[in-house]
Amino acid sequence: MDAQVCSQPKEIWESSRHRSLEVIILIRKISSIAVVVKDEKKAKEWYRDKLGFEVRSESGHWITVAPKGSRGLVIHLCKTRPLEKGNTGILFTVANLNRTYSELRKKGVKFETKPRDDGWGAYAMMKDPDGNVFWLME
Repeated sequence: MDAQVCSQPKEIWESSRHRSLEVIILIRKISSIAVVVKDEKKAKEWYRDKLGFEVRSESGHWITVAPKGSRGLVIHLCKTRPLEKGNTGILFTVANLNRTYSELRKKGVKFETKPRDDGWGAYAMMKDPDGNVFWLME
């Protein structure tokens, strides 16, 4: 199986060839998982003081924590009532949101939210066949 990486501004596209079938890797990684909390400040202190996690970001409702020195996946401490039915709180990072949305729609993936930007970042929300909702974000 060949691996080919094409670099474009703000985009990294990887493709694999296997029996003349080309697959474009649209989703690059899982970036965060939301954990619903009553009080995000108390939760932040618990993860930091009890588990030894570090605070990775803190801006308004967006507080993330992760084990010290780890790379990649963070826990988003999400102050809200329980997540809506089906909302997993799982965020996938993509190289290009509009292109990924278009490619996934062509493959029959259903979306609950088309690409949009609410001021804190562009995102879309897709559903799996069982109705579980996942976030896509650049």
